[in-house]
Amino acid sequence: MITPIPNNEQLLAFFKAMADANRLKIVGLLAQQTYTVEQLAALLNLRSSTISHHLMILSEAGLVSARAESYYNVYRLEQAALESIANGLLSADTLPAAAAQVDRQAYDQKILRDYLLPDGSLKIIPAQRKKREAILRHVIKAFEPGRHYSEKEAVAILEHFHKDTATLRREMVGYGLIHREHSEYWIE
Repeated sequence: MITPIPNNEQLLAFFKAMADANRLKIVGLLAQQTYTVEQLAALLNLRSSTISHHLMILSEAGLVSARAESYYNVYRLEQAALESIANGLLSADTLPAAAAQVDRQAYDQKILRDYLLPDGSLKIIPAQRKKREAILRHVIKAFEPGRHYSEKEAVAILEHFHKDTATLRREMVGYGLIHREHSEYWIE
């Protein structure tokens, strides 16, 4: 059986439901047998209204259900729902999917705003590795993939960004962004 991957709303409801010590205790008790609100209140030494509140949150997450029995609602753990969410959380696709709407270029854009002058040249070459990588990813866009550049041509392109072209060349080669052989540079 393929376990469906929970969506963001299901994940949020699950984590909200499980992010309370008393709700965890309720889930633990219901994993063993069914209980009424009054029974859970007595076991946990809480008011019935507090237990009802916790059960409502667990119910909204699909983790518990109730059935009427005489004058009482009897609550039980929805084991299948709990297992489905737990299996979905352990899926390799679930957590990365939660970040699907994140702009992955936002960090690079921030660094470019901080380090580029209005003419597109660099104020300085950043010392911090992550910032330097972001700058180099920007600089490498000036090179055409598949085309081989002489050292003179590469230097001419890099001079638009910074006067220290040797550092830029060395760093781009070091990070594997550009290849160098016999004074020729290229990107794939």
